Amino acid sequence: MGKRSRQRQKNQNAGRDNRDTAGWGAGYADIIKENKLFENYYKELGLVPEGEFEQFMEAMREPLPATIRITGYKSHAKEILHCLKEKYFKDIQELEIDGQKIEAPQPLSWYPDEQAWHTNMSRKIIRKSPLLEKFHQFLVSETESGNISRQEAVSMIPPLLLKIEPHHKILDMCAAPGSKTAQLIEMLHADMDVPFPEGFVIANDVDNKRCYLLVHQAKRLNSPCIMVVNHDASCIPTLEINSNGKKDVLFYDRILCDVPCSGDGTMRKNIDVWKKWTTSNRMQSLQLRIAVRGVEQLAVGGRMVYSTCSLNPIEDEAVIAALLEKSEGALELADCSADLPGLKWMPGVTSWKLMTKEGQWYTDWSEVPSSRHTQIRPTMFPQKDSEKLASFHLERCMRILPHHQNTGGFFVAVLVKKAPMPWNKRYPKVLHLKHSHTMPPFYTPHLPPEGSTEKVERNSQEGKVDKEADETPEGASVGQDAGAKPEGMCGPPPSKKMRLFGYKEDPFVFLSDDDPVFTTIQSFYDLSPDFPKLNVLTRTHEGKKRNLYMVSKELRNVLLNNSERMKVINTGVKVWSRNSEGEEFGCAFRLAQEGIYTLQPYIRSRIIRVSVEDIKVLLTQENPYLSKLEDEAHAQAQKIGTVKYRYALQLNPGEPQCPIQLCGWRGKTSIRAFVPRNERFHYLRMLGVEVFRDKQGLGQKRSDGEKDGKEEAEDAAEKDEEQEEERAADKEVDLENGNENGSSESKTDCGDKETSS
Repeated sequence: MGKRSRQRQKNQNAGRDNRDTAGWGAGYADIIKENKLFENYYKELGLVPEGEFEQFMEAMREPLPATIRITGYKSHAKEILHCLKEKYFKDIQELEIDGQKIEAPQPLSWYPDEQAWHTNMSRKIIRKSPLLEKFHQFLVSETESGNISRQEAVSMIPPLLLKIEPHHKILDMCAAPGSKTAQLIEMLHADMDVPFPEGFVIANDVDNKRCYLLVHQAKRLNSPCIMVVNHDASCIPTLEINSNGKKDVLFYDRILCDVPCSGDGTMRKNIDVWKKWTTSNRMQSLQLRIAVRGVEQLAVGGRMVYSTCSLNPIEDEAVIAALLEKSEGALELADCSADLPGLKWMPGVTSWKLMTKEGQWYTDWSEVPSSRHTQIRPTMFPQKDSEKLASFHLERCMRILPHHQNTGGFFVAVLVKKAPMPWNKRYPKVLHLKHSHTMPPFYTPHLPPEGSTEKVERNSQEGKVDKEADETPEGASVGQDAGAKPEGMCGPPPSKKMRLFGYKEDPFVFLSDDDPVFTTIQSFYDLSPDFPKLNVLTRTHEGKKRNLYMVSKELRNVLLNNSERMKVINTGVKVWSRNSEGEEFGCAFRLAQEGIYTLQPYIRSRIIRVSVEDIKVLLTQENPYLSKLEDEAHAQAQKIGTVKYRYALQLNPGEPQCPIQLCGWRGKTSIRAFVPRNERFHYLRMLGVEVFRDKQGLGQKRSDGEKDGKEEAEDAAEKDEEQEEERAADKEVDLENGNENGSSESKTDCGDKETSS
């Protein structure tokens, strides 16, 4: 959490950050894991099956097991899984550390294809134990290169229930720090042979600084189909796209609504919750506003997952029930009982009551004194109409209890949109612009008040919004004279200019069809005629273009039609970087490793086909002589400047069973690969080279079967200084603070991690 204030913790960051890095977070000083108010509250509600409450509480006091997820969409996923099972898991099973026996890691039974694993080890053990140092280095390195995500088990559930297809347009409303966003990206790229899926992910977060953490997570996956934006989720702007020459509203096929919450399901790792937990229920107002905004932007037939890491029904079923009631049949809870076989869960509850911090209970809104009406709202109580309550099917909600499968506590519900929301039917979605001198054009309705006018607690600790929350949702426009509203109808408020917070971002400038920069690139790399050159962009209007990025055609459409409507933090994947030495070869831009798999279907020249031994030379030596390559690769490299090394799939035992693409540069007598350090380590592990530096700094160890000629693997990390300097220079260019056009604004620490892809 670093320098974030306590107030910021209680804002939209609360609850979500806690579970996304489960089991791997920083340790706590000894805190007494007792909270009588918590125990009394959940005992009284009866949410835990009879006879299991003590087991439930014991599980809450135990440390959360560490879990990892293998990035499922990359072609290397099977190689990583093989490496884990055959080497690292075998090395650590049956170990005993500080009196604790280390159990063999086990796959999560409900996660597809053995892509997620858990163990009884804590992060502290993994970091501190010399016996686990190799495993720890493996996890850190593979996480940085995007092949593994360290994520709590229950946090993996919502993306699975969305049932993502590659053509889906997806909105992640409260996305930071981004582990679930990474899952969504993986699902879009299920077919690695398609570099530009038709779908995309727009990942949003209200906290400007946390958006850069989100960028760092997304960048590991090198996708051209992700955009990070910075808005208050409860009034995120409605976007428009160009469809067959006409402006149309962008509705999303899938929405992840993982709202901020009290986080009492995270007590196993966020131990601070034990002493801070109370029954303050003011979070619900924000949760409901975010959920309402989500279903407004959901396409008819689309799915929205609502989730929290709280077990409190006021933050869970009460929100869903209020949403279903307001929808007047437009929404329906989906039955997901068969979607994740092996996952143990409890059905949602249909009755609950509310307790104040003083221990006073209320079972109905009519019992609440008027003095408490600003803190306790009617939507916090269960529906009294038994017929209407039965129609909600709240039992289809899913409650995950910690003691059932040794996880955190979690709640998830899947909503399907059957028809437009009733308030969207009453007002036009797109209003005429001729009477409006402000920006565009969409009416963004809010939930009608329940009973009397609701006082919104803008500045409360649980409000979780900054000053943006006081603004009208961007895109909400009068469109017509405000005085013309029919009597008794709640029309949209006047539009206000969008107020931006945080750091100034560089522009996103798409290259023109005849841009001279691209002309030389196209001829130099002999790009195929179907290369989507209009999707190439840079981050500066003036001066030399230092990096070129690519987005999908669909994200280009979104960017071009909404530049004044949304604050974009980052989008695209870097595909070319300026290299002054390249001008003598006829092109000033070299390939970037981040975008090599995006570009590879279109590049038809400057390709060297290499063997396994060639790859070992390129990755273990900084600037090897050309003569060190095998004859075939040596002959191909003689006439090429910037190059793409391609290792084709070979069905030989002991060799990687997936293709490998690397980018590099040939000098006069030597050659090098422009591959980041952790990615080098990844490929070397696939080739059977042990990449390990012990704590005494003895360098890397090579595997017993490695040839003498490859001993350079032992000190590849130490020789990587020049590579790191280049990456550092790229980071400076990539920061979204105006570096490309000379801006002197600086970033905070969380923006230092290659924040422009």
